Amino acid sequence: MSMIIVVDIGGTQIRGAAYRRGSLEPVEMLRTPTKGEGAAFERMCALIQSLWPQHESVEKIVVGSPGPQNPETGIIYSAPNIKGWDNFPIVPELEKRFGVQVKIGNDANLAALGEWRFGAGQGHHHVIYLTISTGIGGGVINDGHLLLGARGLATEMGHVTVLPGGPMCGCGQQGHLEALASGPAIARYVHERIASGEISSLQHKEKITAHDVSKAAELGDALSIHALERAGNYIGQALASFLHLYNPTIVIFGGGVSFSGKFLLDPVKASLEKHVMDASYLTDLKIAHAALGDNAGLMGALALGLLPDN
Repeated sequence: MSMIIVVDIGGTQIRGAAYRRGSLEPVEMLRTPTKGEGAAFERMCALIQSLWPQHESVEKIVVGSPGPQNPETGIIYSAPNIKGWDNFPIVPELEKRFGVQVKIGNDANLAALGEWRFGAGQGHHHVIYLTISTGIGGGVINDGHLLLGARGLATEMGHVTVLPGGPMCGCGQQGHLEALASGPAIARYVHERIASGEISSLQHKEKITAHDVSKAAELGDALSIHALERAGNYIGQALASFLHLYNPTIVIFGGGVSFSGKFLLDPVKASLEKHVMDASYLTDLKIAHAALGDNAGLMGALALGLLPDN
């Protein structure tokens, strides 16, 4: 029986799992810190080696990583928070190390693929997946195919401009959706408003997180409610453009910030209705939460591994 080893590289940890072809239950699942003593690549290789079966063959390795990358050449152009992974030939290096086929995919794209194959997007052929967390990313399933673009760089949904001249994004451009509606962006906005004199139940908290803002909103904090409403408005504005481009039948929200409940999603829906060019785009459109949770990246990598190679 052949196996597929999948790896999900996150900001704090690298997770890996081994699956037998035809099974959605991992034979084994392990994790290791992304940062630590030694190179991240060597820690990832050690994790893969620990997952390697003694009496079964490995068919392929699939790696999901953040940042821009080329799935055809196997090169990661850059990986946030991983030192030395600029123009890093991860596929050739892994194939040389382990002697099996290796595939890579952007983590948000793989989460979209996983939700479509195994999660909330099952039964749909046109899917938008949008994750709202430390950053904002996404993926698109178009007519049953993952949309990648010419060099695997498509669907960077967090990096559309929604406020020209707005806050600086981590990518170095201004006014991107990620700079206005990600978890850190929401927390930063609340901190700035408190610093300017607004009253909030969070004003004595030294470090504010999006989770703090969500909890404060539930308790009636006006500034926190406004901050989530503001973020939701920008997400809805961007989502309207995504509907115009891709015309999905389902939009799936993932990431911790998306679970801020009505304080975020009600403004998203109101803004979407306001900015969409025609109500026909909303006909039978389903809006859902991601179903795979923390395993979306691993399941997406498995889904990529199960796709035909050609």
